[in-house]
Amino acid sequence: MSLQPRLDDLLELRHQAHTLGLASHHLVNSSFSGLYASVFRGQGLNFEEVREYSPGDDIRNMDWKVTARTGEAHLKVFREERERNIMLCVDKGPHMNFGTRGTFKSVQAAHAAALLGWAANSLHDRVGGLLFGGDGRNNIYFRPTKDRRALWRLLRAMTTDDVEHGASKPELLADIMRQAARGIGTGGLVFVIADFNRDHQGLMQGLAQLRQRHAVVLIPVDDAADRDLPDMGDVMFRGPDGELLTVDTADDAGRDAYRKAWQQRRDTLVQLANGSGCALIPVDTAADVHATLMRGLERRLRMRSFL
Repeated sequence: MSLQPRLDDLLELRHQAHTLGLASHHLVNSSFSGLYASVFRGQGLNFEEVREYSPGDDIRNMDWKVTARTGEAHLKVFREERERNIMLCVDKGPHMNFGTRGTFKSVQAAHAAALLGWAANSLHDRVGGLLFGGDGRNNIYFRPTKDRRALWRLLRAMTTDDVEHGASKPELLADIMRQAARGIGTGGLVFVIADFNRDHQGLMQGLAQLRQRHAVVLIPVDDAADRDLPDMGDVMFRGPDGELLTVDTADDAGRDAYRKAWQQRRDTLVQLANGSGCALIPVDTAADVHATLMRGLERRLRMRSFL
């Protein structure tokens, strides 16, 4: 099992992406994808057509005159007026080269980014990205473009290990998000696909600043071993500073503390996301990434408070 995704696999995901219905020009009323698109509306909508109601459609757009005249439920369909800048911020740090179920975090993150990128690009939104994971000096930035140039470059870069990992302290997520927002104007949509099992220092302020001008979706990439330490007896680990440590993974008290520490970090992340008005859609290494994104988006739509 490779640590890096295959480019062919990322290109193939464009066939699944249309069901996510992300970008601005998608029909606002078209079952799931239309309902999803309705929560990402821009500054204005253009009337497109009237069509028959389908289960799952947003009844707020019901055309009551046509419904009364025909005796069948009909809806007004709209398209958003403007295109949108989409930024895919993908974690390429060494901590992403980890996975005990299904695949590695690095591969799952790339698949999630590819699905979202293809969904937006196919509907003519401008797609760009930011690969990060070191101390910030070697991040790779792709300015959003309406054609596929930036998306292709991003996909190709995700299949390599071009982000250099120094021994210094990793860059804070808040700084990464500020870098991602440069040069994309206002009203953009920023996805942060990362290992959020880390220090949340400054994240609240970073999210609040980003949300002033853009919509934000946080996609933590999780693995079962993040939450539950496997019982493997005495195991030697190497810390970020290179120090070797021996941990008794069979110790019940230690495993319970490990689980509680993860849950506390996740609860904090949930609170930060909710407090900033951001969406939070966790993706597990053992799960089907397409199905997971679909369920996450449906859940956000039901809440009616997303973005």
